[in-house]
Amino acid sequence: MKPAALILILLTFTACKSSAPSAPSNPASTTQRASLPIGSGFDYYLLNLSWSPEFCYSHRDAPECANHSTFVLHGLWPQNYDGTYPENCSAAPGPSDPSSYKDIYPDQGLLQHEWRTHGTCSGLSADAFLSTARAAYQSVVIPQKLQTLTQQTSMSPNQIMNLFMEDNPKIPRESLAVSCGNNYLTAVEICLDKNLKPVQCGPIRACRAVIIRIPPPR
Repeated sequence: MKPAALILILLTFTACKSSAPSAPSNPASTTQRASLPIGSGFDYYLLNLSWSPEFCYSHRDAPECANHSTFVLHGLWPQNYDGTYPENCSAAPGPSDPSSYKDIYPDQGLLQHEWRTHGTCSGLSADAFLSTARAAYQSVVIPQKLQTLTQQTSMSPNQIMNLFMEDNPKIPRESLAVSCGNNYLTAVEICLDKNLKPVQCGPIRACRAVIIRIPPPR
């Protein structure tokens, strides 16, 4: 075979390989979760997703209320299966650039509070902890029925958990809890292991109301 013909064949083969479609990326993939830094000194995480409309009813000027969001990240909290939870574990420095976490914490005061109170008990640096909190928040699909709420409705805690399980098939009921105050929805909490996979919750406080009210975003 002539050298020119061989070069042409090799170029054609290389072009075919490079044009093959790449696998779609998934920010919540198992591989990426497994690469997260593993915390220490606690049993599991409690991911608290606050129902923003309820908070914003009495905090209209809060930075996070400008977006008229539904569920927002309150915090990722180290927990133990005996019902205890560590808090304020050290005076470790906060993140190198707090503004880089504005997507999850528009209120920098809340960011610093969450780091000091909960993050310092994770065994992680501030940046590693906040990146883990972001990954946890982004791994949960907010139910469409709650995202598109335009007027106040009422549901039972079980109905709210059912909505989350429908849109997040990998999250079982035993990993979920609903919080309420004065018969209004305040938060949905999800128990996650240190790789952010759903696990059974320990003894955490949950809403005992039969029916709770859910105001729409303001």
